[in-house]
Amino acid sequence: MDYFSYIYKNVDKVICAVVACLAVISVLMIGSTSIETGFFSRSVIVQIVAYFIGIVSAFIVLRYNYMVIQDISKWLYVLAILLLLTVYIPGLGIEVFGSRAWINLRVLTFQPSEIVKILFILIMAAYLDKNKDDLYNFKCLLRAALIGAPIILIVLKEDFGSALVFAFTWVVMLFFAGIDAKAFAKFFVIILAMVPISYLFMADYQKERLEAFLHPENLSLQGNYQVWQSKVAIGSGGLFGKGLFNGTQKSLEFIPVQTSDFIFSVIGEELGLIGGVAVIALFGVLLIRMMHILYDALDFYGALIVSGVIGMFTFQIFENIAMTMGLMPVTGITLPFLSYGGSSIISNMIAVGLVLNVAVRSKKIKF
Repeated sequence: MDYFSYIYKNVDKVICAVVACLAVISVLMIGSTSIETGFFSRSVIVQIVAYFIGIVSAFIVLRYNYMVIQDISKWLYVLAILLLLTVYIPGLGIEVFGSRAWINLRVLTFQPSEIVKILFILIMAAYLDKNKDDLYNFKCLLRAALIGAPIILIVLKEDFGSALVFAFTWVVMLFFAGIDAKAFAKFFVIILAMVPISYLFMADYQKERLEAFLHPENLSLQGNYQVWQSKVAIGSGGLFGKGLFNGTQKSLEFIPVQTSDFIFSVIGEELGLIGGVAVIALFGVLLIRMMHILYDALDFYGALIVSGVIGMFTFQIFENIAMTMGLMPVTGITLPFLSYGGSSIISNMIAVGLVLNVAVRSKKIKF
């Protein structure tokens, strides 16, 4: 049977439909931020191209059985470390919003940590699957920590938000793997004891953002004024919003980083509470469908991959939306599938490709 016909008949069409809806909303919202000078701005074009590359990448991922990845997990680990270290290469690594987490490829900029998120999930899934009979053992948990710690610490130095995504994904995968509760409790105590030490690894701007979150009434602190403007924008949208392209807080550029970090603020202002709830509902459907795929997976490795993707998306969605409302610190985490960013979109689509890969190979083939 033709490969594309096989994919079409067996792929999870609900996930595809949700991602397609989010892609359309993303392009519309990003276009809205530049409507005064023309809808098809550079940001819109980059987003469309990123989605095209992401779709091709997802098809490539779907082409091969995900089990073959398990055998090269050690090489993926080396690749992940090398990718993260590229930001320190003179002339290649650049600083954006105080974070040296990007590399300049001249034609475009690229954030290595976005791709490393996917590699991290594959690496941890391979380790937990290989050691599934020893998950009750504290030593197994400690080794899992030693595998993830170098990656998390490298990311933490330059990108606190992404480091939190890695850490949350790691915890979610451990829970889905069935790690012994007593062993995890001991490890959690150790982690809590190390929190003050992790503070020393943070850059000054990261410390300032935490300070701002703890003192939201002080608008002079970095981030608080922007969050206040974000809340004004969302609140001014009311129930139905001001209408697509008609946001005033957006047009006057009171909303900061409105194509990326605060894209949900633009949605809240222009589409109102109904639009915001609709977006959250789409994310809910996406995560629920992924949960079904996780429980229907034929093997432990596939289920672990899906659990990692669920953890990654769940934290990013919650943190980004809560951040725009002042409920979480400003961390620079993008809203999956909606925020502007080629690196983010491509990695998100690869993640979806992995989940669909597990789903396709976990069901009876429909001829």
